[in-house]
Parts: sequence; structure tokens; C-alpha cells
Amino acid sequence: MNAQQLIPDTELPFNVGLNERRLREAYKKASVKRLLRMGVWVYIIMLLSEGGMRKWGLPALAAPLLIIRDPVAVWMLFMAWRNDMFPSNNYVWAMIFTAILGFFIAISIGHGSMSVAIYGTRILVIHFPLMFLIGNLFDKEDVIKFGKVMLWISLPMLLLIAVQFYSPQTAYINRGVGGDISGGGFAGALGFFRPPGTFSFTSGNTQFWSVVALFVVYFWLNHSGVSRILLTAASICVIASIPLSISRTLIFQIVLTVAFAFVSVSRNPKYIGQMLLAITGIVIGVMLLNNFEFFQQSTEALVSRYTDASVAEGGLEGTFGNRFFGGLLNALQQTGQPFFGYGIGMGTNVGAKLLTGDVNNFLIAEEEWGRLVGEMGTVMGIIVILIRVTFCVKAAWLSFKKLGQKEILPWIILSMAFVFIAQSQWAQPTTLGFSTLIGGLLIASLKTAIPAHETDRL
Repeated sequence: MNAQQLIPDTELPFNVGLNERRLREAYKKASVKRLLRMGVWVYIIMLLSEGGMRKWGLPALAAPLLIIRDPVAVWMLFMAWRNDMFPSNNYVWAMIFTAILGFFIAISIGHGSMSVAIYGTRILVIHFPLMFLIGNLFDKEDVIKFGKVMLWISLPMLLLIAVQFYSPQTAYINRGVGGDISGGGFAGALGFFRPPGTFSFTSGNTQFWSVVALFVVYFWLNHSGVSRILLTAASICVIASIPLSISRTLIFQIVLTVAFAFVSVSRNPKYIGQMLLAITGIVIGVMLLNNFEFFQQSTEALVSRYTDASVAEGGLEGTFGNRFFGGLLNALQQTGQPFFGYGIGMGTNVGAKLLTGDVNNFLIAEEEWGRLVGEMGTVMGIIVILIRVTFCVKAAWLSFKKLGQKEILPWIILSMAFVFIAQSQWAQPTTLGFSTLIGGLLIASLKTAIPAHETDRL
């Protein structure tokens, strides 16, 4: 039996005439890669279903289910390391070194809690490298397949959040983590609560629809074999999800994705027709939805929420500045904190629970950059921030170059990945999961038509 019979042509990285030993090694590596690709899909399923298990399926196990993806991630990294597939680049090793150093500082001169330090370190040592591993395992076809799956999932998800939106917080469908009968929604406006969907908290619902929105935008510009009926239905779901979610973050993210789409069209005029078709569809969709009472009421709640919050934060400028540019300034302006910080993990909700017994208390800062500087000190905290930002800048440059090659997928994914990787709240497991996933998808989408040595350095 020759090599072509053993391994498909697409996975044959060697000449057929190589000896039997090298053939077996290559076949084993290909088998491991297929297994690890399945692991990525398991990670995705767990990300989308973790909250449902913690609320409805296995509420008694809500605490351990919080990190249900960690064993899968550790197994994937271990298998990759054993088979010379571990992602090795400056970003990964700099992050691992800084995190391990922060771990020993935390248990020696910081908060002193081993469990809190481990919980904080796992964010940077496990999930950050996993992002690169996902990017190495997936390719553009996998990314598009994932996008199609998300379109299908958006249909029942919209129905779920609509029912949650109109149901009282005491209803079973609105149960909180651990089966909490007080509800899992978060205060919205006009007596309505922000629905969490299948996730533990409302932030997961916002991130889910942000992902769906970027693929809806991409598929309108490049159909990639997606059914027009499915794409239209998913588009209507995205439009309806905006007021039902009562989330300003979702509005910002969708607007950002659309803005990136306009840039891609300006670089590739051939997409103008698809863009005009998409805009026409959006207008028609809004007009149709506006005939339904649920859409009218949820829109009123969203407008009220936006108005009240904007007044409290100083209008759009204050909201935008505080959320997306004020994090680093606030972090650097913190005074009286130790040079090496209070210890990695202390700024997380789990860290607060283990140290004080109060899970709802931010011991350091709610903003991500403020948490990093507070936990690890000014020097190491800024190093972690720079690693994340530098990666985003490099990915942005490569994505922009791909526009010139008429490849718009990385650029569209970047609209979400840049914000999430640079400064989203990784202390929250669901946010960490979406950041890891979207970063991996971005790297995977960059692997075609860009020289291999450039994506290897990502």
C-alpha cells in the first residue's frame, strides 16, 4: 500500500518515496491532528453549552463546570507537545514565562493562595497558547464551516432569548447559575432584564451574537455555499437580538464589524453589489420586525437603557472612552499598590470568592488592563498587555494585506478579535473562551495566501 492510499493528498507533507518509518510517523501525526481538530469542536460545544449545564442540566456541579473546558485544553496542548505540534512563538513563550513568574510572586509575596494563583495563571498558560493551537489546526474551510454552524444555532438561540426576555426571572428558563431561582438575567430597562441565553451570564449572549453578526456580514459579501434562506433568517435573528439583548456592547461590536466590512468593500469594489444587497435586506428586515410588538417593546427598552447609561457616563464619548480607551490610563493611575502587584488571580471573581467568600466583589479592578496591572504589578502587567496588543497589531497588518489579495475573511474576524484579544475580561471564563476561539479562527483564516513564515510568527 503506497502513501497516497494511507493518507489523503491534502495531508501528505512528504514525498511518496520516503522510507516506511517516516511514513508511519507522518501518518501518526496526521491522525493526531484529526483528533485534535475534534478536540477544538468539543471545546466549542462546551463553550456554547457550559452555562446551560450550570443552570439547568447539572446545577449541583455549577462550580466545577465553570472550568469544564480546561481539561480539554490541557489535553490538547499535551498531545500537541508530545507530537511536536505545540505552538512555539515569541508571544506564547513570553506569556508563559511572565505568567509563571507571576505565579511564584503571588504565592510568595502576594496574596499567598495557591489555588487563586493557579486559577489566574491558567488563563495565560493554557488558553492563550490554545488560541495559537486552534489556529494551527484549523484552516479557512474549518472557519467557514464554523460560521455556517453558528448561523444554524442562531435560530433557536433567538427564540430562547425572546422567551427569557418576556418571562419573569423566577421562571425555570431564567434560572441562574446553580439553579438560582432569583434568575440569571441582568438589569436592563423598563422592567426588562438582559437575557443570558444558554450562557451563565449576559456577557456570553452578547459575545455569541457578536460572532454570529460577523459571519452574517461575511456571508453576505461572500456566500461560500451558504443558503440564501438560512442567511436571511440568521440576519433577521441578528437584527432582533440587538434590542432583545439590551446590550450597548453588542451594538458597538456590530457597528464595528459593519465598518470593517465597508473598508473591505472599498479595497475590493467587486463586493459593492453584495454590500448594497445586504443593506437593502437589513432595511427590509427592520421594517418587517417593526410590525411585531416584541420588537417594538425591546427596542424601547434598549433606547431607554442606552439613554440612561450614556447620561451616567457622559454621553457617547464618555461611554466609548471609558470602555475602550480608559482601561490602561486607569490602570496606570492606580496608586498605593505593590510593585509586584497583589498576586495573579486575585482580580478574578473566583479569586475574590476564595479569598473573601464574596464572588460579586472586584478586589482590584473590573477593567481587564486594570486587573492585570493590579495583579501582576506595573511592569509585568504592562508586559502582558503589550503581548496581547502587539499580537493584535500584527494580525491587523496581515489581515489588511489579505484584503489586497481579495481575501476578506481575516479582516472581518479582526473586527471582533482585536477588541476581545487586546482588552476583553479574560477573568470571566466565557469571555476567555470566546477570545481564545475567535483568536484561533483569525489565525486559521490567515493561513492561506500569506507566506508561511509570516503566519508562523503570529
